[in-house]
Amino acid sequence: MRNLLIINGHDYYERAQGQLNNTMVKHITELTPKGYEVIHTDIIKGYHVNEEIQKFKWADVVIIQAPIYWFSLPGILKKYIDDVFVPDVFFGKAKKFGTGGKFNEKEYMLSVTWGARESAFNGMKDDFLEGLSEDQVLLSIHKTFEYCGFNKLPTFSIYSSMNLAELDSYITKLKHHLQEHLFNSFE
Repeated sequence: MRNLLIINGHDYYERAQGQLNNTMVKHITELTPKGYEVIHTDIIKGYHVNEEIQKFKWADVVIIQAPIYWFSLPGILKKYIDDVFVPDVFFGKAKKFGTGGKFNEKEYMLSVTWGARESAFNGMKDDFLEGLSEDQVLLSIHKTFEYCGFNKLPTFSIYSSMNLAELDSYITKLKHHLQEHLFNSFE
């Protein structure tokens, strides 16, 4: 049995009310095979720091489902990390900077929604994102988890989320992504 924590990091705005991220959490949960126990945190509904710390200690895998606002996490999710990722629980002092993480046996995955088109990434150096990939744009998020010792699983992205005409193809891609990178040993 493996333990999966799914965190919905959506922040509510009139123009972005969270339906897509809520739907993605629902699909990730439904696609999780037997052999996993799943718990959730929906940050916008509130949380207690000590309970969240216990969830991270319990979890083998953490999936962060969130929109990307201004090339980073929503403020509510950043505050959650600031509140929950406390010293001496998530990380400690180390001789070499960045090696004091305490969650070395745990994995994390980002499942994110972008307003940008897929073509905005991995382009030319003179493009707006200067040829960066999604993970390069999200470097600070990945480094936060790495600093705490987590092992990175490949990121899943949905593009053009503000104008998404249909979700079925992304759900199929999500299923393949989860099977390939996370659930392959629990079929």
